[in-house]
Amino acid sequence: MTTEAELTGSAAPAAPPQDIEETAGAPAWGALLVVLAGLFITNLDFFIVNVAIPSLQRDMHATPAQIQLVAVTFTIGLAALLITGGRLGDLYGRRRVYSVGVALFTLASLACGSAPDMTELIVARAVQGAAAALVIPQVLGILNTAYTGKARVAAFNAYGLALGAAAVFGQLIGGLLIKADLFGWDWRTIFLINVPIGALVLLVTPKVVPESKADDGRTGLDLLGVVLVTAGLVAVVLPLVEGREQGWPAWTWELLVASVPLLGLFWITQRRLAARGRSPLMSPSLFHDRSFSVGVVSILVYFSVMASFFLVLALYLQEARGTSALTSGLLFIPLGLGFFLSSVQAPKFAAKLGKQVLALGALTVAVGDVALAFTADRLDTTGAVAWCIPAMVVCGYGMGLVVAPLTSLVLERVAPQYAAAASGVFSTAQEVGNALGVAVIGVVFFDVAEHRPGAHGMAQAFSTSLLVQAGICVGAAALLQLLPGRSRGTA
Repeated sequence: MTTEAELTGSAAPAAPPQDIEETAGAPAWGALLVVLAGLFITNLDFFIVNVAIPSLQRDMHATPAQIQLVAVTFTIGLAALLITGGRLGDLYGRRRVYSVGVALFTLASLACGSAPDMTELIVARAVQGAAAALVIPQVLGILNTAYTGKARVAAFNAYGLALGAAAVFGQLIGGLLIKADLFGWDWRTIFLINVPIGALVLLVTPKVVPESKADDGRTGLDLLGVVLVTAGLVAVVLPLVEGREQGWPAWTWELLVASVPLLGLFWITQRRLAARGRSPLMSPSLFHDRSFSVGVVSILVYFSVMASFFLVLALYLQEARGTSALTSGLLFIPLGLGFFLSSVQAPKFAAKLGKQVLALGALTVAVGDVALAFTADRLDTTGAVAWCIPAMVVCGYGMGLVVAPLTSLVLERVAPQYAAAASGVFSTAQEVGNALGVAVIGVVFFDVAEHRPGAHGMAQAFSTSLLVQAGICVGAAALLQLLPGRSRGTA
């Protein structure tokens, strides 16, 4: 059985690996930069593909269903395999699995960029998603074991910064790449750019990233758990990402219902394996810690707002205001400025406020959402879109206050032997939250737009969606109060 000390890491902290330099609490930035590069490109591909849709449709003569599958297959492959990817890192070495994931992601990106038809592109996107599921949990697992004390907090803050940057600037980076049209590659550039980056990461990883794995004495992969959690998560995510587009047919509800017994059976098998001293895919003892269990639910709720915000903002700018993908991407810069400003300040706020920095960030996003909804409603489709910039800065500032310190506040008590597995759960909550938010806010947005057609309807749909998101942010701030209190200096 797992002891409380094992769960929380409250026993004597493990010494940092010898091949990671740490002087006066300063982390070895080489290792951090290498693993964050893998995190950035894998998360960027979740957002960047939306910019390429018009040129992709034109060049490949793709149907709307095929275009949707380009996004859906990546999302499902990612969300369904994150927990498994985390456990593989704990078992076989986080650096090793990270390298395998980066190599597979790089090859899949090459296949996407050179795909001769939509079938091969869709298959390659599914492989990309599965590869990303190997990479992402290892990043947090490596950071959690390679760094201690203030260095770990700094590393986790950098993780949040990279995660947010991929989301905030995904559309801008995609627009710039397509506009540049390097070597005449057009939309293919957004995939092919990953190849040299991935190759460089693979070359440097063995030299600067330390190897680590679980030392709990348990071996072997829980294959039944893999099947159950994968099937259960597919049954959740697939209806959420496909349901609205297809008018919520019967199969979407059937899958959502089926996900309950599948995930319930997964939880039962994990508890039984843990009780017998075997090797579960996900240790149930992780959820004995309130910081982790409440944090995972908070992640799901908050990221449902963040992902849907980018969706409705892009739709408003391009459909209601008629801006190009590049121009709308440039309009994300104020959002990014607010995000980076607060990300830099967040560690100081977290040291003083603890968990309340997350609530402050969520409430700041809510204020920005309301201000942006009011501004967009007053502008409708005729006023200068630049009037939206102040509210966008406020939204970005609030996002940074949440995303930057969230990781360290949720994972600070997780023992090193569960680092990658806990990271898999953490990232799964994020991806399910993304899908849930897009599904729910998508219903709100398009319901309003259908009842009031044209650009005016899109503007009204945008404002309504923002008000719903503001309400969810207030709920998230209330939920965060369930996090246990902690000394202010530890955040």
